[in-house]
Amino acid sequence: MSRLNAVFSNLPQGQKAFIPFITAGDGGLDNTFELMQTLCANGADVIELGVPFSDPMADGPVITKSHERAVADGVSLHDVLSLVKKFRQSNQSTAIVLMGYLNPIEVFTPQGGAKKGSYQAFADEASKAGVDGVLIVDMPPEEAQDLKTCLDQANVDLIFLIAPTTTNERLAFLASVASGFVYFVSLKGVTGAGHLDVDSVNTNIDRIRSFISLPVGVGFGIKDAATAKAVSKSADAVIVGSSLVSFIEKYSADKDKMLESVGALANDISKAIKEDRL
Repeated sequence: MSRLNAVFSNLPQGQKAFIPFITAGDGGLDNTFELMQTLCANGADVIELGVPFSDPMADGPVITKSHERAVADGVSLHDVLSLVKKFRQSNQSTAIVLMGYLNPIEVFTPQGGAKKGSYQAFADEASKAGVDGVLIVDMPPEEAQDLKTCLDQANVDLIFLIAPTTTNERLAFLASVASGFVYFVSLKGVTGAGHLDVDSVNTNIDRIRSFISLPVGVGFGIKDAATAKAVSKSADAVIVGSSLVSFIEKYSADKDKMLESVGALANDISKAIKEDRL
């Protein structure tokens, strides 16, 4: 059983998974490591690590700026994998998903070893580091078979986004290629945008479940404990990014305040989607 499958299978009845997102290397790799530990201490079941990229076209201004800061500091995909490997030295239970764009994977070459095809090299190194899943924002599922084959061989799940506009035909196809969980984008637009329509989310989750048996995580537009709780009534997981990343930017010069603020919000959200369901 993969670590992601274990996370969802081992949740107490009625509880939902909490999946926070942060960009790897935003504020420094050492800070990211401490943030990961803080998130785990405050209820994270899965951590989504953004892989820094120079053109994060699907992301809103808060997360785009986090990519820019990490790219400016020279944070690479190799650095992200090293960070996950370090994290795994003390944590074997929290699942890690890399979320990013295709280009860094397309050009990936393993360090200190013979050059392989980039997909196979990436899949092997990700698995060795302790990565459990990969979500590539700009890879259409119809073009993902080669990468999926490599990731399957490495026991790394390939996760896909589903939008409110995704057709039933596309959902049926995604059921044949996705693994781990699927990520429902609750809003049209980029991360951090818009007003969350919970009724629409519920209707779409019902539609997704008529085609796909995997857990459904919901992200985009979830900013606090109240919206997380509302979404958790139908979703299997709640995904929160921009609200957390905004604290990393705001308190970039005060690590203690950064960790305190991120931890407090994570704890509030985790309690909201778990405590009253015990």
